Amino acid sequence: MSNATQSPLPSADHPDVAARLREALLAASFTADGLLDLLGAPAYAALARSETVPALRATRGDTPLETLVRLFLLQQPVPYARVQDVLPVHACVETGWLTRAGADDIAATVDVRPFGGPDGEDWFIVSDLGCAVGGAGGVGSSAEGVVLGVGGASTTLAGITVRTPVSAALDLGTGSGIQALHAVRHATRVTATDLNPRALHITALTLALSGAPAADLREGSLFEPVRDDETFDLIVSNPPFVISPGARLTYRDGGMGGDDLCRSLVQGAGERLNVGGFAQFLANWQHVEGEDWQDRLRSWVPRGCDAWIVQREVQDITQYAELWLRDAGDHQGDPAEYRARYDAWLDEFEARKVKAVGFGWITLRRTASDEPTITLEEWPHPVEQPLGDTIRAHFERVDYLRGHDDAALLAARFRLAAEVVQEQVGLPGAEDPEHVVLRQNRGMRRATKVDTVGAGFAGVCDGSLSAGRILDAIAQLVGEDPVLLRDRTPAQIRLLVEQGFLEPA
Repeated sequence: MSNATQSPLPSADHPDVAARLREALLAASFTADGLLDLLGAPAYAALARSETVPALRATRGDTPLETLVRLFLLQQPVPYARVQDVLPVHACVETGWLTRAGADDIAATVDVRPFGGPDGEDWFIVSDLGCAVGGAGGVGSSAEGVVLGVGGASTTLAGITVRTPVSAALDLGTGSGIQALHAVRHATRVTATDLNPRALHITALTLALSGAPAADLREGSLFEPVRDDETFDLIVSNPPFVISPGARLTYRDGGMGGDDLCRSLVQGAGERLNVGGFAQFLANWQHVEGEDWQDRLRSWVPRGCDAWIVQREVQDITQYAELWLRDAGDHQGDPAEYRARYDAWLDEFEARKVKAVGFGWITLRRTASDEPTITLEEWPHPVEQPLGDTIRAHFERVDYLRGHDDAALLAARFRLAAEVVQEQVGLPGAEDPEHVVLRQNRGMRRATKVDTVGAGFAGVCDGSLSAGRILDAIAQLVGEDPVLLRDRTPAQIRLLVEQGFLEPA
């Protein structure tokens, strides 16, 4: 579906109508909580899987909320007479939010999905018809210029973003505006860019309907709309990171070869960050034969930036191709065309010697240090969202460890982080456990193996004694040379601090 043939969008020049529409939606409890109460958890969850039948069954009545769900979320025409008591219909038709559908019905021109903000705000995410539920699969493979609603990737990025008050934030590739909507809560000035002018229009609608301040909306690719002298305290992007042959679908395909778009985005962020500022991205990266993926990603990190890169998932090239062919609904079309497109993906990967594709999070922080720290890891395990505070704390610990050599660590005092428990693994009845594991129940929910000295040390850390004095006491207890123990333990302390098990007191 090209931009020229997509349905006309509501006007963004009538904030008064958007405000009246918002009031009407709230009055009818057309909110995230209201939807859950009306539909029930199973039908609500089914929407995320592109399944609308349970929600349609739950909205067969004629209450205002049922009417609005069918109209704005399920794209069903509803009787004009039923809507006129719920919405300012005349104003909504005049400004393009609604349109006549036959003699007696009214239909929405865009999808509107209620979304709960982090502090209980009632927001509304606007997207193209067919995109509020289950992504682009609902509109099929003709979705070239389509603007999607909220998906798993966008909520993940919103959850991992560091939320400290800042002067200037940049949302690259804003889409339907969900990242900009979060950013206007804690940034004095928000700039949102997108290659697709339709996305910028929809972002303006999302902000207006959510009762949020406006953003500075600019058309262009990547950093092109950003002036050379502009810098930011926060840059976020859920880019079109899919590694695909060609750039058929604007909302997901980057249009550069392989993972070049994600690399360009990461490399270009450093010079546009203020010192102490964060840049946070979702990305895909290639696993190339004969090349370590960590070395590949390390080469992306711009000079002057600390980095924390977390690989959350790896798919072989067949799984990856199938995932995105299904995302676009290609599997529902002509079988011969589907096979040809599948073949094209595998040809592309074969030519680039790609054996798998990784997905994860990339966080940069501009540092004044001459020795930036780059941390890369695989962490496919469940985490506790939101993670913004956890990510900010990681970089604070990086600063701490960079400023403390082993002697300074031994002189310092530490405290065991909250929500850390100790597990012992071994044969029943054995005198000593085979493994001692420290486990976090918050944030990244890490687990790490420690030896008996490490476990004893962590257990005693309450901020009252220096690390060196604790080690001296342990040495006396286990009959070990305290000098040797002081010599070999700082590396373990450093790891426990880096991973958040111990906090400087």
